[in-house]
Amino acid sequence: MASPLSPPLSLPRFLTLLLSLVLGGLLLLAGPHPVAAAMDYAKQVLIGADFHGADLRGVTFNLTNLRDADLSGADLRGASLFGAKLQDADLSGSDLRDATLDSAVFEGTDLRNARLDDAFAFNTKFRGVRIDGADFTNVPLRGDALTSLCAAASGTNPASGRLTRDTLNCS
Repeated sequence: MASPLSPPLSLPRFLTLLLSLVLGGLLLLAGPHPVAAAMDYAKQVLIGADFHGADLRGVTFNLTNLRDADLSGADLRGASLFGAKLQDADLSGSDLRDATLDSAVFEGTDLRNARLDDAFAFNTKFRGVRIDGADFTNVPLRGDALTSLCAAASGTNPASGRLTRDTLNCS
């Protein structure tokens, strides 16, 4: 606070101060940006949606129809896809670590080179999926799903370096 004896601000100093306040206010309004993790796509029809390479960490897709959706290369760590319909969806190269996949339908789904470490997928349906190079480390699976996946398992995950067959504990 200026005392009655201090000189008035010069015009250049006043403009600098004003510009600083305006820019500071704009920065406060602009950030921090909420990430897609706050998004909730539950119970929506997103057939053919394009989420290629998107940051979808923690996003909710519960009971969502994602048939033919492009989720390739997407970061889905911690996402919830409970009961999602993912027929013919492309999840190649996606990161599904710690995701909830319980009761989801993977039919004709492309999971090549996907990371599924520590995902919960016990009641997930896997039919005709492509899993070359997928990493299923610590993923609980029903016996019938495990048998089906082991029959199709091949390749090595490029990110983790693990063999798909080993991550499924195939004999």
